[in-house]
Amino acid sequence: MIRILLSGASGRLCSTIGRLAADRDDIEILGGIDLQPAAGSPYPVWLDYTELPAVPDVIVDCSHHTAVGKLLTYAKANRVPVVICTTGHTEEETAQIREASAEIPVLHSRNMSLGINLLSELVKKTAAVLGQEYDIEILEMHHNKKLDAPSGTALMLAEAAAEGRDGESEFVYDRHAVRKAREKKEIGISSIRGGTIVGEHEVIFAGTDEVIKLSHSAGSRDLFAVGAIKAALYLADRQPGFYTMADVCRDML
Repeated sequence: MIRILLSGASGRLCSTIGRLAADRDDIEILGGIDLQPAAGSPYPVWLDYTELPAVPDVIVDCSHHTAVGKLLTYAKANRVPVVICTTGHTEEETAQIREASAEIPVLHSRNMSLGINLLSELVKKTAAVLGQEYDIEILEMHHNKKLDAPSGTALMLAEAAAEGRDGESEFVYDRHAVRKAREKKEIGISSIRGGTIVGEHEVIFAGTDEVIKLSHSAGSRDLFAVGAIKAALYLADRQPGFYTMADVCRDML
């Protein structure tokens, strides 16, 4: 059985992971770390890593990107694999994650959904086949409480499209002040925020006389929690290195 520590334990994703873990016999939630522990948590929650009574087998981080430094310091000191589910990291924080992967297994993904990661691979392959002759636009929709725009997933899909094209690409986030024709190198990204939308992503390949659409719709946060659990199980016995959900998907084939 894999013992998991949840960083950001009082957040929505960690709470969902904890709920799903209760029905599984291959993982156990050791506890959590959070600056503001929620009342009535089904597992112990500590304020700092120094308070932990035991070393976990894997840490799943769903906190805030600014907490990554303290997280990695503890993980490296205790040789604990880390699944990082947070987004919005600065260049310095991203460099810290990469450097830590030389000492411990680190899996980082902007979206833990297996479906989204499969979509990303499809986007990459589609962009490679269609090339510069098709304009690429990405539309993402989320609930009205989401702070960042565009979403990390939209950026992940845009990067997949750019990699597939294997040519110069420019991400364009806002066209309202632009008065010029669209350039072929552009990959447009549009964001919508409203209601309780969990997550909708659509990648549009618009060519001459035809349009190809690849999309993913999230019905609940459970799918992200399931992906995080699969990532934790995958990472528990890996060698130091940098991993993504694409590696988890390949391992499942």
